[in-house]
Amino acid sequence: MKKIFLLVAVLTSTLLQSTFAQNTQAPELLTSYYSLKDALVSGDSETANKKAAELNKAIEVADSKIIGSKEKAELLKHGALISGIKDIKVQREHFAPLSNGIIALAKSAKISSEPIYVQYCPMKKSSWLSNEKAVKNPYYGSSMLTCGKVTETIN
Repeated sequence: MKKIFLLVAVLTSTLLQSTFAQNTQAPELLTSYYSLKDALVSGDSETANKKAAELNKAIEVADSKIIGSKEKAELLKHGALISGIKDIKVQREHFAPLSNGIIALAKSAKISSEPIYVQYCPMKKSSWLSNEKAVKNPYYGSSMLTCGKVTETIN
């Protein structure tokens, strides 16, 4: 009887740790993504550089139950390209495929307890995620700050 109780306790502990790890990694990943998006909105390539590197760290440590290895490699590739370039236009180009991967992730896994807004820029024909309904376009920054619309809300 003691062995069964011990086995149940160990299994429960393992499951709780796994769930806790997923719940703590996912918000960090999303927060890093939002910070990168905000840097691109501001047109600040240096901050975008740093925030992309932070995002890559969050992606690297993310549990394989949250992000598959193929998806992780693709996200890391675009994050590295953004963090390795000082040209804001090029950073914004790589933000589109990075965003597509993060959007797919947000739809397939519970990565936030808050609503996530999928926003779309018709000029760029690309989407991104935001934690607020107000559109602030990371692809064009101040030149077309409010260009776009909310196309979906992920809860």
